Amino acid sequence: MPRNCIRETSPKENEIFLWKMDPPNKERRSPENGPSSARPCCSSLKMFLVALSFAYFAKALSGSYMKSTITQLERRFDIPSYLIGVIDGSFEIGNLLVIAFVSYFGAKLHRPKIIAIGCLLMSLGTFLIALPHFIIGRRVSCFKGSHGSSCEHESRLSMWIYVFLGNILRGIGETPVQPLGISYIDDHALEENAAFYIGCVQTISVIGPVFGYLLGSICAKIYVDIGFVNMESISITPGDARWVGAWWLGYLIAGLITLLSAVPFWFLPKSLPLPERRLAKYSPERTSFIKDSPLLEHKYQADEPANFLEMAKDFLPTLRSLLGNPVYFLYLCITIIQFNSLIGMVTYKPKYIEQHYGQSASKANFLMGVINIPAVALGMFSGGVIMKKFKLSIMGAAKFALGTSLLGYFLSLFFFTMGCENASVAGITRSYNGTESLYKEDKYLLASCNTICDCPRRNWDPVCGENGLTYISPCLAGCRTSHGSGMDTVFEQCSCVAVGNHTASVGQCNNRDSCHRVFPYFLALSVITSFIISLGGTPGYMLLIRCIRPQLKSLALGFHTLTTRTLAGIPAPIYFGAIIDTTCLKWGQKKCGGRGACRIYNTTAYRIAYLGLTLGLRTASFFLCFLGLVVLRRHVQRQERNTLANGGTGAAAGELQALRKEENNSCNSDQCPQTADYDPERETRL
Repeated sequence: MPRNCIRETSPKENEIFLWKMDPPNKERRSPENGPSSARPCCSSLKMFLVALSFAYFAKALSGSYMKSTITQLERRFDIPSYLIGVIDGSFEIGNLLVIAFVSYFGAKLHRPKIIAIGCLLMSLGTFLIALPHFIIGRRVSCFKGSHGSSCEHESRLSMWIYVFLGNILRGIGETPVQPLGISYIDDHALEENAAFYIGCVQTISVIGPVFGYLLGSICAKIYVDIGFVNMESISITPGDARWVGAWWLGYLIAGLITLLSAVPFWFLPKSLPLPERRLAKYSPERTSFIKDSPLLEHKYQADEPANFLEMAKDFLPTLRSLLGNPVYFLYLCITIIQFNSLIGMVTYKPKYIEQHYGQSASKANFLMGVINIPAVALGMFSGGVIMKKFKLSIMGAAKFALGTSLLGYFLSLFFFTMGCENASVAGITRSYNGTESLYKEDKYLLASCNTICDCPRRNWDPVCGENGLTYISPCLAGCRTSHGSGMDTVFEQCSCVAVGNHTASVGQCNNRDSCHRVFPYFLALSVITSFIISLGGTPGYMLLIRCIRPQLKSLALGFHTLTTRTLAGIPAPIYFGAIIDTTCLKWGQKKCGGRGACRIYNTTAYRIAYLGLTLGLRTASFFLCFLGLVVLRRHVQRQERNTLANGGTGAAAGELQALRKEENNSCNSDQCPQTADYDPERETRL
């Protein structure tokens, strides 16, 4: 039986017309191209899905690798956590610069090619981040006997500005990928498949961090100057607070992958023919959010040629119309608060695992990659499947997202019970006789056993005494002699180590047994909560798409990304880092003076600050969530009253039918009534 399909007659024309298509097993002739297959629309859309998934993978890999190098960058450039937060937030600054314009004007231009340009910029920014390693030169502070090195390289520590600028460029390049890519899929996919396709793409974007954190784990094991130093001369291990891994290597790999992701988009068309089933059936739920008619004309409004100045004049009125939708506005406020919690938590979670549970940076990144991130990917994919299987309406998607978020929140409260004691460090967390808890520094570092040694109190060169106490340096342990080299160095005649042979070995003591016992439970709970919370990710995202008019999708997605990254992505790492800095017990010192990176934290204060801030923000967001449900419920009641008043016909009947679908799931896409008498002057507002 012949079917209808929509195609564009010419790149310079915007007419959409119906034409007959033969059965799939026969050839057909288009007015322009002659004989062609019956499946170019499907094939091109699948090619775009593959290309977009790879781009999502590449940007997610480089972004997660950036977060996996947080502690490496801190130590390499001797900077505090809040400054690392500034560097991490610079990615969002790049988005802020261009995202509104890319989302609005990009929707009217060649979207695949704009995405390709963005991938090229991301690649360039990633290479720029690695540049300081090749300028600064070798790191000399980790060699035994190098404490008296000159200040020649001190001014070069400002090279972190290249990381800052490179991350800004990454943010600029990433801007078009999400809003233009998602809107392209939603424009050309069947309505019942759009949620599934977007769920697949979002799942790939979560798989990217798996490889990003695994790459971070591998690079964190490799010493920063690998190939240029004799590793036997290094007196620290990857678990030491002074260890710096080959952070630059991963950025070179991530930059190459991002560069490759740009290639497919250059060969994709500006738009695709609309599947004829999309023309035949539009659900009442979808049409209830549309202001103007005909629908298909506005569906392809993005392709209409328009003068740049005319588009610019329409920008503010269009934005005002978008923000006038209360559902969209409430959704925006909720995600801003929740993204503050999420971004701050994810940014410093590897560091939390390192500092609180005594794990190395390599192991922390490995666990994030193979345990935590796959749970998120599975949750997002399952959420898309659930929405497709049960055909969740807007109200159903909102309830589902809120329910999973609440369940994950209550489970997260158990993290407070999984505490860990502080490391025993003489003069900071313990007195020199090992009995009193201090949580102080400097004035308690000297004791009768080391006062005659005239020890510098700012150095951090820890040794582990036979008594199980960690001393800040061999000098403060009262050690007089040593033998061996590198990791085999043994310090002897240590007057502060009042047991055994009075010896000490290189590095901190690893005697926090209770931490090792509770750590598996922390990982298990982390996986469960991540899966449950991410279940609502795809339904929540589809709520954002379905509550707005089709021609505003690109702007709505772009403005959503703009505001969340401006009000969450930029400030969250900064104030999370600043609060974490307040829990530091011992700061390192730069070669020529001045405070460097933190060497040891008060783990109890760290846990309360980190978890309290994360869950406190989520608590605040739930008040707006309940308000949003009230707004939706009132909308349902209003539409039911309008339907009864109008005799059950027209647009009101369509909206009521969509609402009833949530209750009995009896309305499928073939049975739902069409809104033939929809009033073009009326817009349904939630």
